[in-house]
Amino acid sequence: MNTDLIDRIYECSVLPDLWPGVLDELAALSDSRGGLLFSARDRVLNWTASANLSEIFRTYVEDGWFPRCTRRVCLFGQSQPGFFVEHDFWTADQLDSNPIYRDFFRPRGLGWSAGTGLQMPTGDRVVFSIEREYSRGPIEKERVDALNELRPHLARSALVTARLGLQRATGAKEALTAMGLPALLLNESGTVIEANHLIEGLGDHVQWRARNRIALADGRASELLWAGLAALDGDPGQAVRSFPLRDADDRAALVVHMIPIRRSAHDIFAGSYVLLVLTPVTMPLAPRIELMRSLFDLTPSEARVARGLALGETLEEIASAGGVAISTVRSQLRVVLQKTGCTRQAELVALLANVTLDRSAPESQATP
Repeated sequence: MNTDLIDRIYECSVLPDLWPGVLDELAALSDSRGGLLFSARDRVLNWTASANLSEIFRTYVEDGWFPRCTRRVCLFGQSQPGFFVEHDFWTADQLDSNPIYRDFFRPRGLGWSAGTGLQMPTGDRVVFSIEREYSRGPIEKERVDALNELRPHLARSALVTARLGLQRATGAKEALTAMGLPALLLNESGTVIEANHLIEGLGDHVQWRARNRIALADGRASELLWAGLAALDGDPGQAVRSFPLRDADDRAALVVHMIPIRRSAHDIFAGSYVLLVLTPVTMPLAPRIELMRSLFDLTPSEARVARGLALGETLEEIASAGGVAISTVRSQLRVVLQKTGCTRQAELVALLANVTLDRSAPESQATP
């Protein structure tokens, strides 16, 4: 996994003007022209794009093409996390007759993409899309797989970027306040450097200790936090960086997201090692699968196992539906247990039952 690129992704969380460069790198991974990021909350749209796509997508937004495009509706309609390409939604004939592709993308030399929709439990909706020239042909599966490996890091960084309205943070205190979510900064030893006032309302979950240190009331979450801090500089594909925080009744109440402070983000968060952002799991517009994604930071295959268990399927049924061996599903289940801090399958099923809130937003609200 490209750890240098992942560091730059996290750097963008509070320095969104760096996103165009990172979008260029994502495009290079998929042999594409460039990329873009759309973020919307309460019908306010913010966006940024690779420099060589900026004017094209300015026209796309300002000339009214954006609300007519059904691509984002298709992305948010998927039940599994991941990047998707055109042929996941449409046939060749349907694409030829699609006015957005026929009249906007193709005349500008574009027409193939890999995109993903991220609906945060906070109500923020984010789209990443990598755009390829029409003459080059569809984006290949192996290149989509490479983008999917980066997706959890993109999601965590985009959560912060979206909360800041794609505006560069000017200082730690201002950034934590503008986020509108309980958040705090820790140094490498776990000492709190800065926290916003919303943390004060989480006394049942976040407890203050001597020397400005914290403890999580949920013991399993606390173990994941300290293990995550210790592993933060290791393999980013192995560390658990998003996990549930349970209440006294063992019900998932919050999601803890660990966002590493990388590169020039230290200029804003001086002396900090990691940003912790806590999101509730009961916000409106939070559909079942999005909660599971943000809670458990699962790969697409692990998400299929978790979703199957939430629906009451057996491991054998999950394996059969996915066309994989039962041993593969058992291996994926072990990873899911590790990421959620559960020790038994029954405990995991109980946790999943707590967060299967089927509150999908209607398509009329599906922006971006």
